Amino acid sequence: MSEPIRTGGCQCGAVRFRISAKLGRPSICHCRMCQKQFGGFFSALVTAPEEGLEWTRGAPSYFQSSVNIERGFCKDCGTPMIYRHPGGLELAIGTFDDRSDLAPQIQVNYEARVPWVETIFDQPVHTDPDFYARQEAIISFQHPDHDTNIWPAQGVKI
Repeated sequence: MSEPIRTGGCQCGAVRFRISAKLGRPSICHCRMCQKQFGGFFSALVTAPEEGLEWTRGAPSYFQSSVNIERGFCKDCGTPMIYRHPGGLELAIGTFDDRSDLAPQIQVNYEARVPWVETIFDQPVHTDPDFYARQEAIISFQHPDHDTNIWPAQGVKI
């Protein structure tokens, strides 16, 4: 049985991919390099073989973050997309159009985590309806979660 075709891309749509290969284990990495690459508390990645990975629009740019590690990103919007290391390639889970079945199964570099990361979801949920009404009024230039023939859409400037 063949693997389902998955698609994804960066926030602005300048870089899009299609992968038809079997994905590996989704993970969270707490290392300081991943924190800095993602600008967050950790990265969420899934292993993927380079065979079966096709760049369908544009291609990532790379930053050599250490002797044997490259980190790929969109040069236009900055979206972190790829972590390439001697053991293979990992794609950022957030770049997939459908992420519903890519829940992380393991945490790596756990000793480097920020100590309060374990309690972030214990915090109160913001429920002010006026705040969310204002959010809905925002005009987004973000690429939709599916492939498009042309992007940006005609008349839209990113």
